[in-house]
Amino acid sequence: MTTTAPTPTAASAAAVSANAAALARGLEGLVAGETSICSVEQGGLLYRGYEIHDLAANATFEEVAFVLLVGHKPSALELKTFKAELVAERALPTSVINFLKTTGPMLKAGTAVPMDICRTAVSMLGHVDPDCQDNSSAANHRKARRLIAKVPTIIGHMQNVIDGRDLVGHESGGDPTLDHAANLLYMMSGQKPSAEFARVIDVSLILYAEHDFNASTFTTRVIAATLSDMHGAVTGGIAALKGPLHGGANEAAMEMLKEIRVYIEAGKGSINEFMQNAYAEKRKLMGFGHRVYKNGDHRAPILHTLGRAIAQSKGFDSLKWFEIGEEVQKIMLRDKNIYPNVDFPCGMTYYVMGIPVPQYTPIFVAARMSGWCAHIIEQHANNRLIRPLSAYTGPAHRLWNA
Repeated sequence: MTTTAPTPTAASAAAVSANAAALARGLEGLVAGETSICSVEQGGLLYRGYEIHDLAANATFEEVAFVLLVGHKPSALELKTFKAELVAERALPTSVINFLKTTGPMLKAGTAVPMDICRTAVSMLGHVDPDCQDNSSAANHRKARRLIAKVPTIIGHMQNVIDGRDLVGHESGGDPTLDHAANLLYMMSGQKPSAEFARVIDVSLILYAEHDFNASTFTTRVIAATLSDMHGAVTGGIAALKGPLHGGANEAAMEMLKEIRVYIEAGKGSINEFMQNAYAEKRKLMGFGHRVYKNGDHRAPILHTLGRAIAQSKGFDSLKWFEIGEEVQKIMLRDKNIYPNVDFPCGMTYYVMGIPVPQYTPIFVAARMSGWCAHIIEQHANNRLIRPLSAYTGPAHRLWNA
């Protein structure tokens, strides 16, 4: 018996044609939803109405995380309680610690990178979180605090394993007297950071905390919209952030600067010659450009200024990175009219602070976890399954037994 499939109707063909006409590659320019968390604008970056320069100058990361999660500036008592909750949740479960202890050979062999380890460790946290399967607002807020508290500990223990040292603060998740950013550096090195270093990391966490419907945040919302759990959603966010076209750009930007420095110090040519060769080879120059910001990323000058001050205090060799970076920025603006995004100064700043390059993006996770969790809470509170259409470009209808 032969069956004939229905032929597309004129109406359905017209609908397909309309969808194709409305196609925006990468969803560029499309409004995919509403949020009260963040506004990315040409004239400013707002977290719950607070402008990023104001926050970087006057707030701490813990205050910003509270604003993102709860919606208002914390009172003194609310901030004290919130910080105490984070400190109490820093330590990792034994199962996650045991996993991190096994990761040295994978990282050494290159079959895994720190972002992969971070992704798996965060996923494992869901297996032992008593609230994991509960998507209520109260449960989500408890999970958010645990995740924000524990990611720096994951990063620190992982770096200890890479360096072949005993785990720092494995019973408590660090030093309870240190604030969030300072404890992150302490967990990685075993040494308490200077006030200047702690403040720079604190500001970088603020700058990276939230950025509306970027690739990783949109990923978390798509997952959350299926009514999946917070741990699953942020695990997907980490996977999205790993890519060099998103969070991994800070690592790639620093590797490019290292390549430029070798090039000029080996006498192969000038920075301008390197850049012209890169253009000719159609290389992707990391740390530049942004889908939304066309006149410059508001966050980049903030981190550049702080990083340059640290480099200047450390001497010529450190300052040289910023001098090279500034020349690259001038050339990109002159030739392409493209500004640096925050990943470009981040690479240089973290490098002169002695932070290992492969940990740059995991530190981004430590910051963005606050924004991801805020978006998941918002999505669960007013949910609709995210299911866009596509413009079909395959073969026309054909018969299997033709």
